[in-house]
Amino acid sequence: MTKPVQNVPVRIVLHQRSQILELEFPQGEVFQLPSEYLRVYSPSAEVRGHGPGQEVLQTGKREVAILAIEPVGHYAIQLQFSDGHTSGIYSWDWLHKLGCEQPSLWADYLARLEAAGESREAAGEIRETAAPARVEPEFGTALKRKPTP
Repeated sequence: MTKPVQNVPVRIVLHQRSQILELEFPQGEVFQLPSEYLRVYSPSAEVRGHGPGQEVLQTGKREVAILAIEPVGHYAIQLQFSDGHTSGIYSWDWLHKLGCEQPSLWADYLARLEAAGESREAAGEIRETAAPARVEPEFGTALKRKPTP
């Protein structure tokens, strides 16, 4: 018997300028997840490894942008990032978890970066006071599911 999918968002919006993915769930929860946060917590094996203790700390992702969002069946989306990362399939449950645990997960990420002596900046990147240019995604303002045949 197939387990029913829980926590299916009723609205998904990519705010292109801020690179915030906004998700609204049926219970009224609304989460605003930055592209950097989504990238460093990608559910891919490249990031999470193949088991406990195999996680790979993601560095230099401050300016990463979401270029495309594709639906994956009725259970997930796949994000394409400006750094070439495309292998993470973000299930609704994973996105809901990222939203619910955002403050603690982000604090944990920053602590792991500091402990490793790493940075959110890309190698050789110098932060300027002006906002850097971003690649504007081709994705529209809201994700619409393609009808299944």
